[in-house]
Amino acid sequence: MNILRQLMRKNYGTNGVTKYCKGLCLSSLHSSANASVEVYSEEQEVVIALGSNIGDRLHNFNEALQLMNKAGITVTRHACLYESAPAYVTDQPHFLNSAVRAFTKLGPHELLKALKKIEQNMGRTGGIRYGPRPIDLDILFYGKFKVNSDILTIPHERIWERPFVMAPLMDLLGLAADSDTVSCWHSFSKHSNGLFGSWEKMGGDSLIGKEGLKRVLPIGNSLWDWSEKTSVMGILNLTPDSFSDGGKFQSVEAAVSQVHLMISEGADMIDIGAQSTRPMASRISPEEEMDRLIPVLEAMLGMPEMEGKLISVDTFYSKVASEAVGKGAHIVNDVSAGNLDPDMLRVVADLEVPYIAMHMRGDPSTMQNSESLQYDNVCNQVASELYMRLRNAESSGIPAWRIIIDPGIGFSKNTEQNLDILVGLPNIQSEIAKKSLALSHAPLLIGPSRKKFLGEICARPSAVERDPATVASITAGVLGGANIVRVHNVRDNLDAVKLCDAMLGRKRSFASVLGN
Repeated sequence: MNILRQLMRKNYGTNGVTKYCKGLCLSSLHSSANASVEVYSEEQEVVIALGSNIGDRLHNFNEALQLMNKAGITVTRHACLYESAPAYVTDQPHFLNSAVRAFTKLGPHELLKALKKIEQNMGRTGGIRYGPRPIDLDILFYGKFKVNSDILTIPHERIWERPFVMAPLMDLLGLAADSDTVSCWHSFSKHSNGLFGSWEKMGGDSLIGKEGLKRVLPIGNSLWDWSEKTSVMGILNLTPDSFSDGGKFQSVEAAVSQVHLMISEGADMIDIGAQSTRPMASRISPEEEMDRLIPVLEAMLGMPEMEGKLISVDTFYSKVASEAVGKGAHIVNDVSAGNLDPDMLRVVADLEVPYIAMHMRGDPSTMQNSESLQYDNVCNQVASELYMRLRNAESSGIPAWRIIIDPGIGFSKNTEQNLDILVGLPNIQSEIAKKSLALSHAPLLIGPSRKKFLGEICARPSAVERDPATVASITAGVLGGANIVRVHNVRDNLDAVKLCDAMLGRKRSFASVLGN
C-alpha cells in the first residue's frame, strides 16, 4: 500500500484524490487544497452539470459549451433539457438544467478552475449561494476518482437530493453500462442498483412533469413540453410529383390556401417540402428546391394565423436548411438523418434549431430495393441504425435536447415492416435506451399518412382514399408513444389525436391512483 500511495502522490498530487479501479481502493490522501492536481497523459471522462436562470438561459448553455471546448473539455454526450423551479432560495426565476459527458486531460482542480473562469467570463461574479446566476457549472464525476479537498468534493455531495441534477445525469447513461468508468459511477451511489436505484428511490421518471420539473425542447423563443399533448404536423408538398398531392400546391396562392385550411383545422406546425422523397423520385438541385420553397415560406411567415405556429422544412440539403431557417423556419426535417449531405449535421448544429432525424437506408431511388428491405428484427435494427446517426449528430454539435426521432414509416420498409414499426414504437425507444436514455426520451414523430402500405392492406390504390386507414394508423402510433403525427388530413387526424390523448390521460390518472 505504501508503494501505491507513492504512485498516487507522484501522478495526482496529495490533495485528496481517491481512485477506484478494478476493485482496488486507494485511500484518500488529505492535505492542502492549494496543491495542484495534474493528469499528464490519460484523458478522464467527466460529468458536468449546467444550470442557468438569468438572461437567455439557452444561449448561456450554448456559450458555456463553446467555452468548455476551448478550455480542453470535449463534450461527447448531452442530457435532455429540463426547466425546474428554484431550490433552496425559491424567490427567483426558474432554472434550465442539463448535463454533459466529456473528456479532458485537466486534473480535477484544474477542471474546477477552468469552469469557474467560464462562470466569471459569463457574468457570474458572486451573489448569494443558490441564488440567481447566468451559468452554474458543477463537476458531478471525474473519471473513476473520488476527490475530497477543501474546495472540491467529487462525486458532488448534493447529487442525491436534487431531482434537477439526477434527471439529466440519468440521461447521460444507457441501461447497459458502456464503460468501466460508468460502472464506477454507479458504485458511487451506494445503492444496490447503482445510480438507477438512487433515481428510482427519489421518484424516478414519475417526477418529470411534477413538482416544477419538466423535460423541454427549445423551439423558436419557447420551450416545448411535448408530454402535454400530441402535436399535429400538416404536410405541404410543393412538388409536381409527390405520391399524394403532387402538383396541387405549386403556386404560392394554392400553397397559402392549403396552409390556411390546415391551420383552421388545428395544425400545430406545417412541414413544407419542395423535393419529393417518394420511391424512385428524381433528385433536384438545392437551387431548384429553394426556388420552389422560399417564396411560399415567405408568404407563410406573413400570415397572421401563423402566429404561435411552427414551420418545419423537409429537406436533406444543408443549403436549403440554412436558407429556410435564415428566413424564419423553426425546424429542420431530414429524411436521411445526415446521410445525403455531409455538411447537414454541422450546419444544423450552427443553426441551433431542432432536428428531425429519420431512419432510411440508401436514398429515395434505392430505399425500396431488396437489400434495403433486409431486416432480422426491424425495430431493433431501426433503433440501432438511428442511434448511430444520432451519435454522429451529437458529435457534430447537435445536443440531445434538440433532437426529434422519426423511425421512417414507408422508407426502406415493406408492408409488414411498417406494421411492426407502428406496433413496436416502445420497442424502438427501449432499444435506444440501452445506449442512451437521453435519446430514448426524444420526441417521437411518425408519418404513415396515405402511404402505400395502407393502400395494400385496405385495397385503396388511390392515396386520397387512404384517410380512414391513416386515422387508424395514427391512433395506434399515438397510443404507442408518438408525440408528433405528420398528416395530410389535419381535421380527421386531430380528432383521433384528441381521443388518444384523453385515453392516455385517463390511463395516467388510474396509474397515479393505484400508485398512491
